[in-house]
Amino acid sequence: MAFFSGLINGVFRFFENRIDPFAQRDDYEPPDTFFGYVWYYVGQVRWAFLALLIFGFLTAIVEALMFSYVGQLVDLLTAFDQETGRQAGWGGLLEAYGSTLLSMLLVVAVLRLLIIALDALVEEQVIVPGFFVLMRWQSHRHVLGQSLSFFQNDLAGRISQKVFQSGMATGDMMIGLLQVIWFIVIYAFTTAGILFALDWQLGLVVAGWIGLFTWLAFIFVPRIRHHAKITAETASGVSGRMVDAYSNIQTVKLYGSESGDRDGVRKAFDSHRSSIFRFTRMLTSLRVLANLVNGLGISLIAIIAVDMWLNGLTTLGTVAFVLALSLRLRLLLNRLLGNLNSFFRNVGVTQNTMELVAQPHGITDLPDAKPLDFKGGEVEFDRVSFHYDRDEGTLDDLSLHVNAGEKIGIVGPSGAGKTTLVYLLMRFFDPESGRILVDGQDIRHVTQESLRSCFSLVQQDTQLFHASVFENIAFGDADASPEKVEAAARKAEAHEFISAIRDGKERTGYQARIGERGVKLSGGQRQRISIARAFYRDAPVLVLDEATSQLDSGVEEAIQSNLQRLMKGKTVFVIAHRLSTVSSLDRLIVLDKGKIVEEGTHEQLIKKAGQYASLWQKQTGSVPRQLSD
Repeated sequence: MAFFSGLINGVFRFFENRIDPFAQRDDYEPPDTFFGYVWYYVGQVRWAFLALLIFGFLTAIVEALMFSYVGQLVDLLTAFDQETGRQAGWGGLLEAYGSTLLSMLLVVAVLRLLIIALDALVEEQVIVPGFFVLMRWQSHRHVLGQSLSFFQNDLAGRISQKVFQSGMATGDMMIGLLQVIWFIVIYAFTTAGILFALDWQLGLVVAGWIGLFTWLAFIFVPRIRHHAKITAETASGVSGRMVDAYSNIQTVKLYGSESGDRDGVRKAFDSHRSSIFRFTRMLTSLRVLANLVNGLGISLIAIIAVDMWLNGLTTLGTVAFVLALSLRLRLLLNRLLGNLNSFFRNVGVTQNTMELVAQPHGITDLPDAKPLDFKGGEVEFDRVSFHYDRDEGTLDDLSLHVNAGEKIGIVGPSGAGKTTLVYLLMRFFDPESGRILVDGQDIRHVTQESLRSCFSLVQQDTQLFHASVFENIAFGDADASPEKVEAAARKAEAHEFISAIRDGKERTGYQARIGERGVKLSGGQRQRISIARAFYRDAPVLVLDEATSQLDSGVEEAIQSNLQRLMKGKTVFVIAHRLSTVSSLDRLIVLDKGKIVEEGTHEQLIKKAGQYASLWQKQTGSVPRQLSD
C-alpha cells in the first residue's frame, strides 16, 4: 500500500514541478493587445496548453468511437443471435467476435482512462498551481514597479483584485477553450464526417446544424465579450469600494451607514447589477436560439435515419449509432452554451485585467542606468519644476544645494511642496523640468533600486503591514536577526510596548500581528515602529516627514536624542510643522507656493524677521528681539 501511495505522490510531484512560477525574467511588462497579452503568459508554458489541445482532440475521437461501438455492438449481437443463437453464451460470443470486443474494451477502459488521466494531471497539477501562480506573480511584479501616482489614482482593493484574478481568468479561459470548445469542435466535425460517410443527407443536416450554430456565435460573441468586459470592470469596482470601506471602517461607522446605503459601495453594486442584466440578457437570447437550432437538427436527423431503416437502406444498429451520436452532439452543444457564460466572463476579466496590468511603467530605469555610486550624500536640485499635472503650484523652478552630511529642515505652509521635494529626490515622481543630482549623478541615470536603498523614510502617515512587529521593523531584509530588530526598537523607545503586545492568536511581542496598517496600535506606537524601521535600515540619507508628530512630548524627547545619533554622518531632510524639532539643524529651508522664500540657520531666520520668524512667534508665543524692537 505504501508503495502505491508513494508512486501516486511521485507522479503528482513530477507534474506539479513542471513549472517554476517564480523564475526570473528580464522584463515583466506584457503587451497591451488581447492576444499579445494572453500569449505573453501562455507562451511561457505553451507545452502544457499544447498537451491540453492534443488530449482534447484524442478525447473527442474516443468519444465518437464509443458511439460507433454502440451501433457495432447492436449489429454484432443481432448477427450473433441469428447465426449462432444466444444459448451459445459468452463462450460462443467471444469465439466469434472476441478480437473485436477486446479492441472495444481496450479503447473504452484503458485508452480513454489514460487520456483522461493525463489531461487531468496537466490541468490540475501543472496549469492550476503553475500557470495561475506564474501569471499572478508576474502581474504583481510588473504592477509593483508602477509609479506612486499609479496607486494614488486607483483603489488598492481594485488593483489587487485585478492582479489576483488575472491568473485564474486567463487559465480558465484557456482550459475552457482547449478542453470544452476545442473538444466540441472536433467532436462536431468528426460527427459530420461519420454521417457524411453513412449518407450525404445526414451529413448535410449536421453541416447545416453546425453552420447555424456558428452563425449565432458570430452574431452574439462580440456582444457577449463586450458586456463581459463591462461586467468585470464593475465587479472590480465593487471589490475596490468594499476594501476602501473596510480600510476606513471607523469613518464608515461614524459618518456613514453600516447598511452601505449612503456610500459608494451601494452605487457600485447597482452599477454592477445593471451590467449583469445586460450581459445575461445576451446569454439567455443565445441559449434559446441555439436550443431551437439543436432541436431542429436532432429532429431532422432522426426522421432521415428512421426513413432509411424503413426503406431497408441501413441497419437498426446504424440507426441507434446515428441517434446516439446526434444526441451526444446536442448535449455537447448545450454544454458549450453553458460554458460560454464562464468562458466569456473570463475573456472579459482577462481584457479588464490587461488594461491595468499591461500599462507601461510611468517611471523606468534607462537602458544604460547604472547603480548609484554613493559617496557621501551631496544633493542638488537644479531648476526643478513639478505640478502633479496641474497648471501651477507645488514646485516652480526650484534650485537647492545640500552638502554631504548636512542636516536640512524644510518648513512652510501646507501645500508648499515640502513632501513633494523629498518624493522627487527618492524618484517616486520625475520632475517635469530640471534635474536632481546625488553625488553629482543625475538620479534618472541610476537604477531606482540602488537610489532608494540609500534612503530611510519616516512619515506622519505610517506605512505598516498586517504582519508581525518583527517583519515590519526588518522589512526588506530576509536575513534579519532578532538582536538587531530589538536594538532598533529600543532606540525608537518601542521595545517596552512591543513586549506587552498580544494578538488574537496568542502571539506575543515581536511575533504578534498588528493588523492592517497597524490598526491594533495607537498612532504613537505605529510611528515608533516606523522610526525603529529607520534605525534598523540605517541608510546614509534620512528623511523625516513629521516623524514625531503623533508622539507625546515625553516620548518625543526620549526619541529625539536617539534620532540625533541616527543622524550622525548622514545627509538628513526633516519636514516639520513644529519648528522646535528643526531649530537646531544645520540649515532651514522655508517653502511657499513651490519656491524657496527663505533659508538659513534658525538664528539667521529669526534675525531676518520674515516668514519663519512669524511662524516661530505663533507657535512658541515668544516674540523675537528683532520683531519686538
